[in-house]
Amino acid sequence: MLGKTHAPRFQCLENCSATARVEVQNLLFRAARCAFAVALLFAAGCMVGPDYKPPQYPVPTVWSATAATQPVALTNWWTQFNDATLNSLIARALATNLDLQIAESRVRQARAERGRVAGGFWPGLDAAGSYRRQSTGGAVPVSGDLYQAGLDAAWEIDLFGGVRRNIEAAEADLAASVEQRRAVLVSLAAEVALNYLNLRGYQQQLAIARENIAAQERSAALTRKRFPAFAGKLEVANAEALVATTRAALPVLESAARQTIFALGVLLAREPDALTGELENAAPLPPTPPEVPAGLPSDLLRRRPDVRAAEAGLHGATARIGVATADLFPKFSLTGSLGTSSTTGSGLVNWNNRVYAFGPSISWNLFSAGSTLAQIEAQNEAEQQALLTYRKTVLTALGEVEGALVAYGKEQQHRQALAAAVAANQEAVELATRLYTAGQTDFLNVLSAQRALYSVQDALVQSERSVATGLLAIYKALGGGWENEPPIPPRPAR
Repeated sequence: MLGKTHAPRFQCLENCSATARVEVQNLLFRAARCAFAVALLFAAGCMVGPDYKPPQYPVPTVWSATAATQPVALTNWWTQFNDATLNSLIARALATNLDLQIAESRVRQARAERGRVAGGFWPGLDAAGSYRRQSTGGAVPVSGDLYQAGLDAAWEIDLFGGVRRNIEAAEADLAASVEQRRAVLVSLAAEVALNYLNLRGYQQQLAIARENIAAQERSAALTRKRFPAFAGKLEVANAEALVATTRAALPVLESAARQTIFALGVLLAREPDALTGELENAAPLPPTPPEVPAGLPSDLLRRRPDVRAAEAGLHGATARIGVATADLFPKFSLTGSLGTSSTTGSGLVNWNNRVYAFGPSISWNLFSAGSTLAQIEAQNEAEQQALLTYRKTVLTALGEVEGALVAYGKEQQHRQALAAAVAANQEAVELATRLYTAGQTDFLNVLSAQRALYSVQDALVQSERSVATGLLAIYKALGGGWENEPPIPPRPAR
């Protein structure tokens, strides 16, 4: 309805008398002069509350667990494993994972919130129209229609910076949501890699178990052949018991491998069993480098998304102190209205029925029983909590890197010792088997050697998996992998 009344109103302005046009020009000139004065006052205004300063937190110059200080390349760190399947899984997860989509939605929400808050910095304009049928009693009753239409404008001048501080806080919230999305990227890539490395480890353990079962079955067959009578029944029973014990590990490992495939399917936003055909065939664990450059501790604060998000949270908490402090000061507004009022609908386009008002206003909450001061104090405490959260996040990040570096180095030593133990146990099994075949030792030595060999081979596979996941833990702790982050897509259609 309003859209229909505006067009004839403006047409009327074009055709109105010269006196009316001069009056409109004078009105606009007075409004412009007042707006210019307000703009000068606004330019001289300040922003109350503390200005944000990035926190300075001391960090060590080098890592205690390694002397390496070379720059570390963390962009797409998973490619360092040189495994095409792993690269494909992570690429698909980054495109489809639901947790990442939730994080992206939160970024879009923060952007919209920032736009909403920024809108409070500018004037607002409302259009309105109404119709009333009114009647008065008395000796001479009067009744009639009343039509009204017009525009109302209002602008709260941000003289003390409350709105600007609110925009600053919203921008900090947006920055925090972006960093939290990056943290999801880092965690997602690490989670996919962890499950993939575990899967290959379980498959390798299954291969080792099956190889040992075959060797142990050959020994059992040899024992049954040598002792068909009752006298050798104990040796046969021991041989068969070892085979059964080793075989018992197969269902456990097969279950773990299948559940890991299911977990990867969920990470890729697919049905749990969707990747079974692709991943059920065994493949070796990807090789790992002997050393990993960790860079400098100071680089960690500039790279890890959780640290950057904590800093953005501190920035937002600081800005909100100014938002609360601005409530202590008066609020200045510039308001105006322009419209027409008539007893007939056609009279709305008659310029002589115009109604307008324009002028500044001030409001000041002089007494609030201490609620404003309490709100400022609450925001100060919120800033203190954000600062402590930042410090804790930095310490946690430093601790995670140091711990991952130590674990990786020690696990490599563990793997080397186990590799030597496997070689020694393989030699012991071969020697015991030859001696037993030649009748120079009893079958107990063969059983002991085979049992020890399987145990240490299984431990070596687990250690190799731990080395690979330890390298993964270093990459995750260093916070890389988001540098080539994919752009945030628009909200998908429902």
